Amino acid sequence: MFVIQRNGQTTVITGWRAWLIGAAAFLIATLLMAVIAFVLLGVAITIGALLMIVVPVAVGLALLASALRRPG
Repeated sequence: MFVIQRNGQTTVITGWRAWLIGAAAFLIATLLMAVIAFVLLGVAITIGALLMIVVPVAVGLALLASALRRPG
């Protein structure tokens, strides 16, 4: 049962129409959560891949800079 109050009027939705509205709301919420989950998974994979490239390069550059540094 859905009760909607608008402009001082109350509308009550029951029966198969209420089931249809509930099923549509459930489907939309499920699809929205799936899209958000896939976006967050993509962001996590992208950041992980960037870190796997950037961190070794930074370590290599630091080792190279320390090896080429003039003593004294």
